[in-house]
Amino acid sequence: MRQIVLDTETTGLEPSQGHRIIEIGCVEVIDRRLTGNNFHQYLQPDREIDQAAVDVHGITNEFLADKPRFGDVVADFIDYIRGAELVIHNAPFDVGFIQHELRELGGWDELGAYCGWIDTLALAKKMHPGQRNSLDALCKRYEINNSHRELHGALLDAEILADVYLAMTGGQTTLLLGGGGEEGETDGAFGVRRLPAGGAPLPVILADEQALRAHEARLDAIDQASGGSIWRK
Repeated sequence: MRQIVLDTETTGLEPSQGHRIIEIGCVEVIDRRLTGNNFHQYLQPDREIDQAAVDVHGITNEFLADKPRFGDVVADFIDYIRGAELVIHNAPFDVGFIQHELRELGGWDELGAYCGWIDTLALAKKMHPGQRNSLDALCKRYEINNSHRELHGALLDAEILADVYLAMTGGQTTLLLGGGGEEGETDGAFGVRRLPAGGAPLPVILADEQALRAHEARLDAIDQASGGSIWRK
């Protein structure tokens, strides 16, 4: 199953007031494995960014002056998410902005024609009713390290949300990350120890004759006590 953990940063809160997307960050997860095949793009919005938004993400108009517009990257973005399930925290916000951008361009279908999505905020509210379920609160609850998150950022938040989502849904995170890491390194919500990339295969140790005889003796005892062990059926 291919999932894309997605986050955006914007010029403000309401696309109906002309606000635009200024950053898209996506993290690819296939069969619960972080692949490293991510999508990240800053965008020129052709409008001023609200100061309240700058205070949240730190992105300025000066920084975005030479960046492409949404229309310049939309084909690559749609190709990247096509057929996947998006994983988004507070999905109505990000989906609403993406839908608005597609409509403004014209010539593109609604987002649902290309992919589906799930809302991790709605999921968290079901799992933890009456509790705080912001991304920071979930990081604390699931022991995800977000100490490097001083400001919001689309790719950074998508990376953190990927760890949170895998922890929320009962999966391991960095153990499944295809890629390096030093031997003995631990990371993620469960302190998983990562094996070195390209290391020797793990040894397979077969039972010797003594172990096999002990096993058969144990099964004989189980047969006598229970009338038949399931291992011999």
